[in-house]
Amino acid sequence: MIIFSGTANRPLTEKICEYLNEPLGDVDITKFPDGEVFVKVNVSIRGKDVFVVQPICTPPNEALMELLIMIDAMKRASASRITAVIPYYGYARQDRKDQPRVPITSKLVANLLVASGADRILTMDLHAHQIMGFFDIPVDHLYASPVILEYLKSKNPESPVIVSPDTGAVKAANAYSQTLGWNLAIVAKQRLGPDEVNAITVVGDVKGKTAFMIDDMTSTAGTLSSAADILLERGAKEVYAAVTHLLLNEKGVERLQNSSIKELVVTDTVPINMDIEGLPITRLSVSSLMGEAILRIHENRSVSSLIK
Repeated sequence: MIIFSGTANRPLTEKICEYLNEPLGDVDITKFPDGEVFVKVNVSIRGKDVFVVQPICTPPNEALMELLIMIDAMKRASASRITAVIPYYGYARQDRKDQPRVPITSKLVANLLVASGADRILTMDLHAHQIMGFFDIPVDHLYASPVILEYLKSKNPESPVIVSPDTGAVKAANAYSQTLGWNLAIVAKQRLGPDEVNAITVVGDVKGKTAFMIDDMTSTAGTLSSAADILLERGAKEVYAAVTHLLLNEKGVERLQNSSIKELVVTDTVPINMDIEGLPITRLSVSSLMGEAILRIHENRSVSSLIK
């Protein structure tokens, strides 16, 4: 087994290698003067079980192209098996044709990964579960819930309630609710535009309760901030948020600064190199979870217990 890292999230790969007690594979990733990516593997990987860790995060086009070129380099270096470890699968929001003349980009990305030479995919908290069906190679889909659940339990809140900030996160929120034995509430929203969301109503009792919103990702924080506002209007005592992938832009930072969210819990599937004034950010690592999955894949053991 040998593990390589792209440039998108090297700190996570280093933590994974530390968990596995394995050295990080030596690879040079540079650019030509015009910006083209060049990859050179500096160690022999002939017959090796290779894992390439790279989230498709900001900037997604560059991260994706780098991942494809790395996989192609590994394939041409005669690796026996190449697993693309993608902590965050970019373009996952474009998973269906919901209006005329638009692409299904998450399917296109799946095709590109297979064409580049990937034999297997390991990813976490897909925005849409049907993306697994876009691949004709095995896909192991992990959840960050074990890491987040452990943190939520440690807070030991009074009168807690798990909240789905929109209908798309209901299944995940319900799983958290069942595991923790906490009540469940759902916020219904209306999307006014790509980065504009209006929360309409709350299904469930949140009055006098500590609300914990659960979602897979946030970029503009429109869903989270509007949901937090309506939860407080309906009598919630405090509002917290936990998301797996933090992909904030400037508007998202501004919204969170002005929101009524008391704490934001995130994982390190994508690099987290920001602080938001007035909003504590708790950073949790998924390195041990992904490291264990890599080890089990390498040893041809079941990863279903990790998925559950």
